[in-house]
Amino acid sequence: MKILMDAGPWLPVPPVGYGGLENVVATLTTELRRRGHTVVLATVGDSTLPADGRVAAFPSGRFERLAAPYPEVTGVAHAHASAVVEEIRRHEDAGVPFDLVHTHLEVVGPAVLGALGPAAPPVLHTLHWDLRRNADFYARFDGRGRVFFAGVSESQVARGPAALRRQTLGAVPLAVPIPAQPPVPRDERSDAVLVLSRLCEAKGTDVALRACRAAGVPLVLAGPVGGQPDRASLEAALADPAHPVAGYPDVRWFLEHVDPLLDDDRARWIGSVSGAEKEDLLRRSRAVLFPIRWPEPGGTAVCEALAAGTPVIAHPRGCLPSLVEHGVTGFLAEDEDAFVAALHRLDEIDPAACASAAAGRFAPAVMADGYEALYAEVLHRAAVPQAV
Repeated sequence: MKILMDAGPWLPVPPVGYGGLENVVATLTTELRRRGHTVVLATVGDSTLPADGRVAAFPSGRFERLAAPYPEVTGVAHAHASAVVEEIRRHEDAGVPFDLVHTHLEVVGPAVLGALGPAAPPVLHTLHWDLRRNADFYARFDGRGRVFFAGVSESQVARGPAALRRQTLGAVPLAVPIPAQPPVPRDERSDAVLVLSRLCEAKGTDVALRACRAAGVPLVLAGPVGGQPDRASLEAALADPAHPVAGYPDVRWFLEHVDPLLDDDRARWIGSVSGAEKEDLLRRSRAVLFPIRWPEPGGTAVCEALAAGTPVIAHPRGCLPSLVEHGVTGFLAEDEDAFVAALHRLDEIDPAACASAAAGRFAPAVMADGYEALYAEVLHRAAVPQAV
């Protein structure tokens, strides 16, 4: 099958540090190509993932623009979508059309490709977000038998508008590369626990800080703030009167609720991490914390933690109850006090049990099997004439 895989214009594939959907695209693209599919990647110019072709509207990711006001962001997404349309037309004109487009670009991807009608290949759009965001679009969009949707968890799909659920073919849980080496034993790990995410209110960064302080457990925060990868970048952006970062809600929240709790000792922000540094941090942390305030749709970082053999402590919101087996691969904590209690029980969790569960549920082959089935369903349904 020949697939145009659209990762959007926000981060390279694979991402350097933070990047949930881009990590998913990297994992899926690699596995699909291993199975013999041809995959052309729509991304940004500094992506390094091997693919059978690449199209990009921008030389580098535009992630830091995401928190800007709508008029400053919408043109980025549409410029990228225009490049995708041109790639589709180029392959059509050459007589080697795509069988299917798999887009991960929120709203703009399905909207633009749906507007092309039969001039575009059939489309599968993966939903990576809380579907309350842009609910008006999903409640009204009609893919007319050519654009279909996939969720990343059953709980996510269940929260979507009825019109969206009718066009959703199923949910494919996320996957991550499974480490070849066994997990680090408990007695060889650091004393610290980890938060690996954007540092923002929805992710509950402040809850993690307070719970760890109450439990006497060191905490490392790894992730960006308002699109800025580290302290130096954030301070430089804030010092520039022309930079919009000071107006970003995540930045204002971080400065008020998180920064005062950091001490560069027991509570540290180390910025975004990637590659070997990220792998080592995951493998050697005592646990990874997810005190989320929102209904998490997919939980890539949860899968990464468990694959590394590292227990997870999380609020039971969104997909988290489907990813974490309470008492076996971590703990589901209803509130802040329960988080504190769970931090005292980490020695009850066997790292090998975490790694084994992840290998069986979150391996790239499992995700690719799910998407191959959905691709076949998309092509089948698109070939059936639609009632007028």
